[in-house]
Amino acid sequence: MAKQALIIGGGHNGLVCASYLAAGGMDVTVLEKREVIGGCAVTEEFHPGFRNSVASYTVSLLHRQVIDDLRLHDHGLRIVERPVNNFLPLPDGDSFTSFIEESDFLAEIGRFSRADAAHYANFNESLEVAVGLIRDLMLETPPRLHESGIGDLWKAFSLSRRFNALGGSAKQELLRLFSVSAGELLDDEFESDPLKALVGFDAIVGNYASPYQAGSAYVLLHHVIGEVNGKPGRWGHAIGGMGAITQAMADEARQRGARIETGCGVQEVTCRGGRVQGVTLDSGETLAADIVIANINPKLLFLHLLPGDQVPADIQDHFQRYKCQSGTFRMNVALSELPAFKATAPEGALSSGIIMAPSLAYMDHAFLDARQFGYARAPVVEMLIPSTLDDSLAPAGQHVASLFCQQFNPDLGAAWQDQRQAAAETIIDVVNQYAPNFRDSIVGTQVLSPWDLEQTFGLMGGDIFHGRLTLDQLFSARPMIGMGQYRTHLPGLYLCGSGTHPGGGVTGVPGHNAAREILRDH
Repeated sequence: MAKQALIIGGGHNGLVCASYLAAGGMDVTVLEKREVIGGCAVTEEFHPGFRNSVASYTVSLLHRQVIDDLRLHDHGLRIVERPVNNFLPLPDGDSFTSFIEESDFLAEIGRFSRADAAHYANFNESLEVAVGLIRDLMLETPPRLHESGIGDLWKAFSLSRRFNALGGSAKQELLRLFSVSAGELLDDEFESDPLKALVGFDAIVGNYASPYQAGSAYVLLHHVIGEVNGKPGRWGHAIGGMGAITQAMADEARQRGARIETGCGVQEVTCRGGRVQGVTLDSGETLAADIVIANINPKLLFLHLLPGDQVPADIQDHFQRYKCQSGTFRMNVALSELPAFKATAPEGALSSGIIMAPSLAYMDHAFLDARQFGYARAPVVEMLIPSTLDDSLAPAGQHVASLFCQQFNPDLGAAWQDQRQAAAETIIDVVNQYAPNFRDSIVGTQVLSPWDLEQTFGLMGGDIFHGRLTLDQLFSARPMIGMGQYRTHLPGLYLCGSGTHPGGGVTGVPGHNAAREILRDH
């Protein structure tokens, strides 16, 4: 008889896990609290006639293995590439653009610093060493760091051998990239503020920290490992929004026999005799299962869904301290016209990531502001205008914009209900400084503070990654030592969400890896 598996949370990793488990012969049901499947990767109408990706908003980290195995293109997924990676308008009316062609980008860097242009290729090569190692490790299950078996020792040895194959200077550089701040790294390498800002922005995406905080260089690396349509380092847009990704995943999961239930919030994971028995729904209904897989923030699972007597004190203590705080504020904006930037925008720039944060010092001040006042008085804003690539999202001649913003203190909690609109106005002010027609062109908004992200999507602390990407919460220690292999202390209870290796972003890799380990066990 097929094993009964329940997956808590219908986000992309849960759907990926469901597909692999169903293909492996399990009887799988996905339980999603909201009425729409997809978790944070959903497309919804937020103003009459205007649709957009509500939370997750851009494509690069979705793993090719997952795309191929789940036949996502056969289910209609189409990803188009940005014609320009990023556009950085500057306060003085100039701009800095990350062009796709290397020669064009080096010429752009050279406008601000010939020395930086001459050095950039070497810097990029050093990043690629680290990025290559991270890519290799993404599909691996991390070794256990205690109570290790032969298989775990072999994994640790293989990792060490891979590291030892690097030259001495490459090892030193790799250790630096995993430990120093992005600000220190970039200040050591470059002199141009626009270049440092454009590269350094990736270090604070979903990271409630200054770019000068130790370890932030790794967050930068986490965001540059992606690819689009087989092209490394590119960013793209899913036609129809991010919901097109999860709808394709759901179609494949159903074809393989998985059931997907919406409006089914889980109140408790039920246990008996030290083993998982199933779940109790918010409705009071109980569902029995051999296996329960949590595609939710691990803090939510261990502190809220498991009975207290089933969570040992050391695990409770760990997740009380587990850091979930990305400092992110999301807005979706319906526009009557395109933003008209004061800075000259090259062809394709309005279809890129438009970053409004001219220097590392600006980003540092935004974080310090948030700690003191609750949110940055001059926040970091990245704007995407996906309707320039996808006319299905807005009425003809009109547009939608995604605003991904930092830094906003998640510790305000429910107090964000009183601060939400003032923070949104501050964000609009920043964009309006660069594109003076922006405010007047707004016809509708959707505003999501860190509290709203937690209440709507279960992102504890508004954390888009299900846990901070620092060395104490990575690889074998994600979400804690002893659970880095997607298993928990309770037989039959597994993890498959972004709170496991390799971390956040719409990758599908945690779901892929967790399914592999579950099928090995059963």
